[in-house]
Amino acid sequence: MFSDSIEKVANFTRPIHTILRTYAGKQIIPGAATLFFVNEEGYAVTCKHVIELLTASENMASHFTNFKAEKQKLAPDGKYKKNLKGLELKYKYEADTVIQVKNTFVDCVDSMSGFTYNLHPRYDLAILKFNDFKSIHYQEHAVFKKTTADIRQGDFLCRLGFPFPEFTNYRYNEATDDIEWTTTGLSHSPRFPIEGMVTRFLAEEGTLFGVEMSTPGLKGQSGGPLFDQQGLVCGMQFSTKHLHLGFDLMDKEIVVNTSVRKVSDYPFLHLGQCIHVDMIKAFLKEMNVRFYEA
Repeated sequence: MFSDSIEKVANFTRPIHTILRTYAGKQIIPGAATLFFVNEEGYAVTCKHVIELLTASENMASHFTNFKAEKQKLAPDGKYKKNLKGLELKYKYEADTVIQVKNTFVDCVDSMSGFTYNLHPRYDLAILKFNDFKSIHYQEHAVFKKTTADIRQGDFLCRLGFPFPEFTNYRYNEATDDIEWTTTGLSHSPRFPIEGMVTRFLAEEGTLFGVEMSTPGLKGQSGGPLFDQQGLVCGMQFSTKHLHLGFDLMDKEIVVNTSVRKVSDYPFLHLGQCIHVDMIKAFLKEMNVRFYEA
């Protein structure tokens, strides 16, 4: 049903790879998000919360650099542990505190001096602009659905993103106490589509802003396009809501491998939420960003 459209949409949909570590350990935790390009000028759409993570990582890096600089000045004497504890309190570092986050854009442009962005004032939507690149590494660009009244309850649509990070091109550098990208290991993760039925529409104060889907948007698909069988973009995945179904089971006896066990289960229905295409187009118009419709 969506095989051709997935191939089409994959041409302009790209992952953002993330690595992070906590204060307690040296283990690196990989993650991902998604963006898609709306024209040939390096403009892309993603979620506001994705951009906020990207910008927060810069402040986090500066904070950790300052911490390391002060830590190196601590005298290695009997008061070291006490002084280190005081320093940790000053910087609000606990065992599970995230102290480093690093990001990279995969197969977007050849190089860039940085990026600029515009955040929607109300909804989880952002426009990202790559700066000072010489060539793009994506093919084609999004084409938005023009007649959006055709998006109806019961329609089947698809989302594309990168929810299962399998890239391994990173390491912890013991000498510098730093996490870093490497030129070895896997640098890509496979794209992952998930289809669903339009269940309801999302509105606030009479303003239509979203589309609810019968299946969840997976972690890592935030910022990925919602599209129809022709590959026309109908929205963008931004979150998943969890509705308690009420079919609760408590101490239910079941047989597991010939043994009787008691289990409890509190089921939820997980529904993906997407920014509606009309909201995306209106924001692009407001920011004077070229886009295409069909």
